[in-house]
Amino acid sequence: MAGDWVYRGLAPICAAMLVAGTASVVGASQASGAPERQLPSSGCENDLPPKPKGGPFDPRSLIPKLPDRIGIPLPYPRILPVPEPAPQVKPVRIPSQLPPHDPCSDPCPDITDPKKPKPNGPALSIEFPKITLDPRPINIPIPVPNPNPPTFPPPPPAKAPGFEAGPVAPKPTPPRVTRVNFVSTLTGKGSTSRTDKRWQIQGTDLGIMWESKPGQVAIVFGDTFGKGFKPPGANGGDWRSNVLGFSSDTHLADGMSIDTMVQDSRCHAVQVLDSRHINYYEMTTIPTSGFAIGDRQYMSYMSVRWWAPLPGVWLTNYGGLAYSDDGGSTWVKDRYARWDNIFGTSQFQVSSMVPHGDYVYMFGTPNSRIGSVGLARVLKSDVLNKTAYQYWRDGRWVPARNGNVASVLFFGVAGELSARFDDETQRWQLSYLDALRGSIVLRKARAPQGLWSEPTELVHSQRYAQLYGGFLHPWSRGNDLYFTMSTWVQYNVSLMRARVY
Repeated sequence: MAGDWVYRGLAPICAAMLVAGTASVVGASQASGAPERQLPSSGCENDLPPKPKGGPFDPRSLIPKLPDRIGIPLPYPRILPVPEPAPQVKPVRIPSQLPPHDPCSDPCPDITDPKKPKPNGPALSIEFPKITLDPRPINIPIPVPNPNPPTFPPPPPAKAPGFEAGPVAPKPTPPRVTRVNFVSTLTGKGSTSRTDKRWQIQGTDLGIMWESKPGQVAIVFGDTFGKGFKPPGANGGDWRSNVLGFSSDTHLADGMSIDTMVQDSRCHAVQVLDSRHINYYEMTTIPTSGFAIGDRQYMSYMSVRWWAPLPGVWLTNYGGLAYSDDGGSTWVKDRYARWDNIFGTSQFQVSSMVPHGDYVYMFGTPNSRIGSVGLARVLKSDVLNKTAYQYWRDGRWVPARNGNVASVLFFGVAGELSARFDDETQRWQLSYLDALRGSIVLRKARAPQGLWSEPTELVHSQRYAQLYGGFLHPWSRGNDLYFTMSTWVQYNVSLMRARVY
């Protein structure tokens, strides 16, 4: 559907992101010489901010609007028993809602429309908020045995993959990037598919993509919020650790439309990977990559224990694998395909996995955005068998119990990897956030183990403040490289296009 909608601008962040292909609204405003209003990526006038009200001066506009209530937090410690293993919850799903016939109509106004504001009181009157004390527990999680533990399948039989040569290929020249343009808003208010109105996705990040089947791309987002979301940052109500959608849009130059998302109720995208949502235990479960082998979908993810007060720093419990055999509707987090985070320094906590030839290659870093990149591989038939993995170390593929044996692929820090193999150029591409440079960068190589080219900057944080992500679209073709980019300032996802040679 995005192929029929022309990008007109970007309402919420137009000052920072109007860098590509804007077009004017053609209509009475042009004929009358009135100032033009640029439409957001949705192409819908009802996604524009309301026009300033005219009329006589209202003295009530000078009165500051105070909240109805001010709560004073009273923190207190509380022991929180956490059953292990986690109880199994039967997933609730409904058929995914198709796009509305009129893309600018609101499919669920009773759910997504804001409440009408209360009428103003008498002129020049101020109603002071109520002040209350809010006891807030500081949970101290303590694992306890689950009295009704779920049953699990036995672990897969141990494999002995052996040692093999893994020589590097000649180092290619760095990618040449001539320009990078903003294409459209992918999530939030005014987004191409109006995610706020169709699935109650007002704020989210990441946008990790893979070809889930011929003619379809899956796209998964991280921590997602609905009502009450206000940028900057991750906040608001209806918190979901992850949500998953699907797109068949092949014309990306004017934006990427999301056809459907996995839902549990009307106009609501469901959390597809379970999370305990307990700070200092398992705060959230964040996807890091996805891929398909036959009819089975796989998703790598990280179990986040807690977020550090420093930007770009977090501690994981482990990096793991989940799979789906029903097209991505429900997922199983495999109990054995996990890379535990020993002392907070283990490799392959944040991974990007790519099938190619007989193998699936796994590029991985430790938790946070200041680690180095290692590489592993496994036969496609053994993806969920951790004992079948080989790690690239000093020119050889070696089996190991611990992924820390993997050699560093190149010098420098990397966060949130996105890897793909480009069939047209027969080159590997790897994008990531270089936190020291403040940039999303791109490298290329002839083989997954390298040698990797020097990095080329795609986009810098001076252009888009507090950017991160940089996940490559699998249907990028020719010299057009499409990728998603998040910013903490807006806490939403944009589609970007780079010209790469």
